[in-house]
Amino acid sequence: MHHVLRRLDLNLLPVFDAVYRHRSVRLAAAELAMSTSALSHALTRLRDFLNDPLFYREGHKMCPSVYAEQIAPEIAATLCALNQRLSPVHPFEPQKSSETFRIAVTDYTAFCIFPTLMKELESRAPALRFELCHLPHNPALNELLAGEVDLALSFSEPDDVIHQDLDEVELFSDEFVVIANGRRQSLTLDDYLAAGHLVVTPWNEKRGLLDPHLAQLGLERRIVIKTPSMLSSPYIIAESELLMAIPSFVAGKMADLTQVKTFQLPFSAPPFTVKIYSHKRSGKKASADWLKGVIAECVKPQESTAPLVA
Repeated sequence: MHHVLRRLDLNLLPVFDAVYRHRSVRLAAAELAMSTSALSHALTRLRDFLNDPLFYREGHKMCPSVYAEQIAPEIAATLCALNQRLSPVHPFEPQKSSETFRIAVTDYTAFCIFPTLMKELESRAPALRFELCHLPHNPALNELLAGEVDLALSFSEPDDVIHQDLDEVELFSDEFVVIANGRRQSLTLDDYLAAGHLVVTPWNEKRGLLDPHLAQLGLERRIVIKTPSMLSSPYIIAESELLMAIPSFVAGKMADLTQVKTFQLPFSAPPFTVKIYSHKRSGKKASADWLKGVIAECVKPQESTAPLVA
């Protein structure tokens, strides 16, 4: 039984996992409280045992080999599961915890969730801390698997694939509306296609979320600006003739701050659902489950407060 494991020093597996996640011998050594020379020696032993280079240097980065890419997800999942099972189980105490959660977000999901959440936590878990980071892609499967983030706040459409390694908590549904400057009086489909568009692409996509739905109708819009952030977008719309499709909840908030009008989307597109994603083998199972419950409690279904122009 376990002929390979009997010959392998299992202490080498956290070394592999750390180098894979950080792409750096120095950062991996710092995480594991080892010297760089000791970590390099351990990596050499693992290379010899597996008969594979595992990593090669490209500039300042340690890039994984094809074999390393194949084994990395299973090693990460196994280490996470072992750490969780073998650690002493302590009940999570929100009032006393000063735990830090690293959460992947977009502008939109942070805008929808964190104002209400932080108000709620002031009394229920005042010492909890958060590090919000840019959601690198949707739904951050690799980052959740590797333990780089504890939760991801994102969204999906009805036909999106459900990943078997992820838990999903549905929070609320939203839909796109269109904002334009205050001078516009109406918005037909012809108007929409004739105008220039500002599109938010959080992952630097070549097109926005609505463009596949337009393509199904045999239509195409003219994208003038692509930006990864929503922050400046309504102000650009208020000062230009551009149009912007934006979630209705954000449109409602922005209408109070900028001189824009809100119109119904002049073609059919499905609503989308805002969700909390977590890995089924998260290293922070108890506290993360508690936090997901609080988010689900305090984030109510959102409705636009912006009046729609017929």
